[in-house]
Amino acid sequence: MGSNKRSTPQSGSADEYEDQILQWRARKYQERVGENGWLTLAGLAWLNPGRNLIGSNPMCEVILPEHAPTFLGIVEWKGKTTSLQVAEGVQVQVNGKAVQKTVLRSDQDAKPSYITWNKIRMVLHEYAGKFGIRIWDNQRRNVFTLPLLKWFPINRDFRFNARYTRYPEPRVSDQPDTFGGITVDRMDGYVTFKFEGKTYKLDVTEEKDQRLFIKFRDLTNNKETYPPSRYYYTEPVKDGKVILDFNYAYSPPCAFTEYATCIFAPQQNNLPFRVEAGEIYRG
Repeated sequence: MGSNKRSTPQSGSADEYEDQILQWRARKYQERVGENGWLTLAGLAWLNPGRNLIGSNPMCEVILPEHAPTFLGIVEWKGKTTSLQVAEGVQVQVNGKAVQKTVLRSDQDAKPSYITWNKIRMVLHEYAGKFGIRIWDNQRRNVFTLPLLKWFPINRDFRFNARYTRYPEPRVSDQPDTFGGITVDRMDGYVTFKFEGKTYKLDVTEEKDQRLFIKFRDLTNNKETYPPSRYYYTEPVKDGKVILDFNYAYSPPCAFTEYATCIFAPQQNNLPFRVEAGEIYRG
């Protein structure tokens, strides 16, 4: 949801550099409060195998906001297939097209099936072998009460020239998650960088566009920043070289909505110093 892509100058004036970061911060705020943003999430209902009723009736397995139809339809999870049957007389669209019955593609698919009724949007959410229905309600009032995000002052001391090394084969790593459990996540390689004369290493996941996704902790966690970890996307790797700029570090969505599912930093990604850059957690 939303994009972490940006255009970060690799050189240029301090004003240009700061302007890019400020523009990115504004986009992060909009990503949370805008239409179908993180703050419009209104529910996450895990599916039972078989038939699951969807509607505003509290007897439904998937309960929608009260302004939704009492009975919107049925989602059936059967083996590897999940399908939607819309109730008679209810007008629902999937990816902009009116449907009565359709197979749903999850949010792990390249083209997920987005279900819409009025200002409500839903998607089949896949996490750790389970399936649920994630619900957005663009009429939620709390969207308009989120205070402006809080950040450390922009600090070039936390912008590093780093090197990316891809593992011969992707590795799996046990990582804590939203529910207090352990989830296995893929690590494609690692970045190395120097800070105050010492070399540090962080495991990363490589995106299709060669950006690197990093989950990390440091000595600001449990104090100024979100305790479980922060997230950060680099720019695309070029010839094994990449810029690490922690001014772009931000809190995962679990920091501000109970309906997100997050995987947090693995043990090996704990930095033993304070990263005084990026987003501060308001709590």
